[in-house]
Formats: sequence, structure tokens, C-alpha cells
Amino acid sequence: MTARAGSDGRGSLARLRAGVGRAGESDDDDELLARVAWSTVAEPGDRTAGELVGRLGAARSMRAASAALEDGPAVLGRMLLGAASPAEQDEVHLELAQTAADALVPALDRWRQRLVRLDVPAVLRAASAVGSTLLVPGDDDWPSGLDDLGPHAPLVLWRRATGRLEDRPGLAVVGARANTVLGAEAAAEITSSAADAGCLVVSGGAYGIDAVAHRVALAAGVPTVAVLAGGVDQLYPAANSAMLRAVAEHGALLAECPPGTRPSRWRFLARNRLIAALGTVSVIVEAGARSGALNTAHHAGQLGRPVFAVPGPYSSSASVGCHRLIADRRAEIVVHPKDPADAALRARSGNVFAEPVVPIAGARTDPDVLRVVDALSRRRAVTLDEVALRSGLSLADTTDALSLAELQGLAQRGPTGWTVG
Repeated sequence: MTARAGSDGRGSLARLRAGVGRAGESDDDDELLARVAWSTVAEPGDRTAGELVGRLGAARSMRAASAALEDGPAVLGRMLLGAASPAEQDEVHLELAQTAADALVPALDRWRQRLVRLDVPAVLRAASAVGSTLLVPGDDDWPSGLDDLGPHAPLVLWRRATGRLEDRPGLAVVGARANTVLGAEAAAEITSSAADAGCLVVSGGAYGIDAVAHRVALAAGVPTVAVLAGGVDQLYPAANSAMLRAVAEHGALLAECPPGTRPSRWRFLARNRLIAALGTVSVIVEAGARSGALNTAHHAGQLGRPVFAVPGPYSSSASVGCHRLIADRRAEIVVHPKDPADAALRARSGNVFAEPVVPIAGARTDPDVLRVVDALSRRRAVTLDEVALRSGLSLADTTDALSLAELQGLAQRGPTGWTVG
């Protein structure tokens, strides 16, 4: 069994690669076809497949894995250790090779049924039918953040898009499918702030918070990416099909599973690692105690990406997961809708520290500040003289106290006087 394809398959491959930006000569057909084969044989995030491809190359590892179905995993184990032949290795190397071979047995059992039914040309034709393009590591369009996943990184990406995406900081916005009204409003404000900041909005195309994020990005005219749990021809959920087609027109649909792959529970969980890796920052808007959005936060944390969580009513089951992330210090609290976007811009620029802000302080920390704030009105501006009269302070002390109150955000200077901040 090999990953080779006939002229029809290679023609489909050429069409799938048309217009793909390339950083180098990574277009060896056998290697590309083998990556497609591996994406069909192995489930998303399969560490063993990723390590085999990383060490041996896609084509060589695919041929070896296919041969191992008949000859056993010993040869494949020796290949992993760089052994040319058993005779050239001492007993220690042979023992290590046998250990590697034994470790490959469960993987070969997982792959067996798909290896014997492998049909790469059919996958390529299905991808061509929906206008998909094929991305592999090394392409200019390959999202570099995915490389941080190491052996768990996707071997290929299938993309539906009308053009290339600009290189922007990414904000992953995820949350509950059964969101509350407050959750939808929070997601909309956060996404709108991200759009204003020029961020790429990343989500999963699902009901609830995901859909809010995509729709707000589309309305704002900024690119958005939906990472699918099945193939790029599987627009799931069906009720979001029109939205997902709009995402493909103004952003991109991405999937690591080949076309024809149906979404499933474990693929949704595996998909979350891609959302986390594509986002410079992830924000969890609403999440129940067992929400899949928490899985995204977990992946982002493992990758060292900043994570934010939106607080909600303590009695809301939709906010339990967010509160737990904040309480466990695995996420920062969203104080203002622009906080996640600002963090993404800082992380992208290399400035991981927030801009200095005026610390929150109460007026009671300074009696004079308390007196001048009490002398102000929310409805009309109060002159300096009137504040001094009401507070019983001298003009100099009133001026100083108002300046401190302004720094703390407690007072606001206007053209005709002072008001409560």
C-alpha cells in the first residue's frame, strides 16, 4: 500500500495546490499525497502518526506503516532508531528497536482498517468538488501557530476560502452553545473590539457564542476563521450553513480531516486544540462545568497562550466554567471588552506586559478626595469655586484633590466645570 495516485489524482492535487503560497519547494507529489493519506488514516492529533512523519517523512513512513501490516512493526521500529539493518546494531540498539516496535502495535491496530481501504484520489476529488485547497507545513499560508502543537499538529489543512488571509493577531472566541442573552452581548462586544483592533476572529462555527463571534466579525467586515470538526464539505450544524458559507467567502473554513469526514464528539474536542493554536489569545465567554470551551482553554494554557474568561452571575450555570478558570488562575478576568484584543496585540508585538494603568482606588483613601467628590454632581458641571465652597477646602487643596480624583477616574473635568467620573 502506498500513497501514490494516478494522473487523475495528481491532476486533482495540482488544482488543490493552485494559488497556495509556498515558502519553498515543498511540493514533492509523493510527499504531499502521503500527507493526504495520513490525514485519512490517522485521527486528528494522533501523536504516533505525527512523530513518524516528523522523523521519517510522510511518504517513507506511510510505506513503512503499510508494509508493517504484513511484516510486523520491527522494521519500522528500527527505522525510527535510524538502524540500517539488524546486523549493524548492537544488542542495546536492537532492544530499543524492539521497544519502539512494541509501542507501534496499538497504532498499527488503529490504522489497519483505513490503510487497507486507502483511496487518496477519491479524497482529492471530493476536495476539488467543494473548491478546497490543500495546505501543508512550509506553505506561506500555513498558520505558524499550529507548529506549536508539535507531534499533535495537523499533517495537512483543507481550506475553503476565496483568497489569502492577511497575517493578523488572532482572537479565539468560544463559549456555550446554549448561551444566555448576557453571554451573547458579551461575545458581540468583545468581537467588535477585536474587529476595531484589526484582529482575526477564530471560532468553531457552532451554535451559541461561536456563531455570535462569526456573525459580528462578518458584519464588521473583518476576516474570521471557522475550524470544523469534520471535513470542509460538512457544514455543521446545518442551521449555520449560510453563515459558514459567508465565512468561507470573507475568511476561511479550515479542517484537518479530509472531505467526507463526519463531525463526531472526539473530533470536536481534537478540533479545539487548533482553535487555541490559531488564537494569539483565547477568550471563554460562557462555559458550563463540562463545556467543551474549557477544553479550548486547557489547550491554550498548554501552549502558553493568554486566556481570558468573562464573569457572569454567580447563579448562572453557563458561567460556572468561566468562574472556575478565573478562580484557579488559569484565565484572566475580562474587565473591559477590549481586554482580550489588547492582549492579542501586545502578545503579537512581543510586549507581554500590559500598559501601566491607574490603580483602582476608593475616594476614602484620601479624605480631601472624598470631600470634593461628594461636592460634585452627575447632572451638571460644578465650578472650582463652588466645589471649594461645598467641600470647605481652600482653592489650592480643592484643585489638588480634584486632580487626584480625576486620576482615579472619580471626577471628570469639562469645559464648564467638574462632574462625577
